[in-house]
Amino acid sequence: MRIDKWLWCVRIYKTRSLAAEACDMGKVLCNGMNTKPSKEVKVGDEYTINLNPLKKVVKVLDVLNNRIPAKDVPNYYQDLTPQEEYDKQELMRKVYFERRDAHIGRPTKKDRRNIERFKDTF
Repeated sequence: MRIDKWLWCVRIYKTRSLAAEACDMGKVLCNGMNTKPSKEVKVGDEYTINLNPLKKVVKVLDVLNNRIPAKDVPNYYQDLTPQEEYDKQELMRKVYFERRDAHIGRPTKKDRRNIERFKDTF
């Protein structure tokens, strides 16, 4: 099976064309080397997938023929991504999340400038 199809089948990418594009752009590495979308997947291969900002590391446990339900995904790859990567993603989600109290209206020009200044510090 081709790597672009496998990435789509195990639901890492939403479409096969997105998976192929990621391979072409160098966002998918097989054992530390760039890979083409047509590369054959083998059991035991480790892939590093750059899903900005997350760098996911997966090990192939089995090759499959069709797209599978999400509940069956753990049977086909082992997630070797360090916990620090997930923590970094969670921190970024919290930092860039904006919340305003209800019924106070839109921010004024001064408020907006303060918000932009605050965001630029990160």
